[in-house]
Amino acid sequence: GKKGPALRLCELEDKEVINACDCKKLGYVVDLIIDECQGSIEAIVIPKTGKFCGIFSDGGEYVIPFRCVRKIGPDIILVEIHEEREN
Repeated sequence: GKKGPALRLCELEDKEVINACDCKKLGYVVDLIIDECQGSIEAIVIPKTGKFCGIFSDGGEYVIPFRCVRKIGPDIILVEIHEEREN
């Protein structure tokens, strides 16, 4: 596939992450999880503010798989997360 323009973490950190499914603001990117073998971004990490029901972890952060990222705009990152109730 064609590679898009390179992204730097500092560029991602300034963008607000919004869930396209319910238009909730999730917060700002603080970290990336990189696949060492592929050299690609596995997931983006966002700290929890506490106002949001935990969907991926009980800890203090969301780990959102990079495949959920739909669009990266000048100011926002649009992600598509369907909240799944885990039993």
